[in-house]
Amino acid sequence: MRQIVLDTETTGLEPAEGHRVIEIGCVELLERRLTRQDFHCYLQPDRDVEQGAVNVHGITNDFLRDQPRFADIAEEFLAYIRDAELIIHNAPFDVGFLDHELKLWRPDAPRIGDLCRIIDSLAMARRSHPGQRNSLDALCKRYEIDNSRRDLHGAMLDAEILSQVYLAMTGGQVRLAFGGQGDQGQESQRHPVRRLPADRRPLPVVRATESELQAHRQRLAAIDQASEGRCVWLRSSHSG
Repeated sequence: MRQIVLDTETTGLEPAEGHRVIEIGCVELLERRLTRQDFHCYLQPDRDVEQGAVNVHGITNDFLRDQPRFADIAEEFLAYIRDAELIIHNAPFDVGFLDHELKLWRPDAPRIGDLCRIIDSLAMARRSHPGQRNSLDALCKRYEIDNSRRDLHGAMLDAEILSQVYLAMTGGQVRLAFGGQGDQGQESQRHPVRRLPADRRPLPVVRATESELQAHRQRLAAIDQASEGRCVWLRSSHSG
């Protein structure tokens, strides 16, 4: 499954008030592994960034002056996200802004929901942790994910952090291997393979008790519910 964890930064809060997207950050996951095939750009919005927004993300008008406009990257962006599953924290905000940009670029352009399935990780978190704070920072604290670099918001940094939060929320690994490369080579150098003698005693097989199996099934069911039916382990067991 190809998933794109996406975040944006904007000039303000409402596209209906003329606010624009000024940064897009996307992190690609393929079968729940980072590929490093990311998409990142800053955009010239042809308007001023509100000071309140600058206080949040630190992106200034001077910095954006020579950046490309959305029309310059629209085709590349759409090709990148097409047919992927988008994971966005508070998806209506980002999708609303991106759809607004698409409409300004070309009135007949497809909308984000026409190209991708959209997963709102904030809605997922609220279902899993009702009545609790479910901001990205709060989820990092809950799942013990390092967000110490996040002094200011940034689309690329936030997408990277959200990818770790999403994997933790859906019961997967939090340390992210990179598309078949990962750190395995470095690990093998630090910890050389130790060959075991062929005549060693066989290892005992400890089988799960019925209560342990039931707890395991309940855990998988909880993961499946939190991920809206995308528990990899359940799919594997059904296909086998």
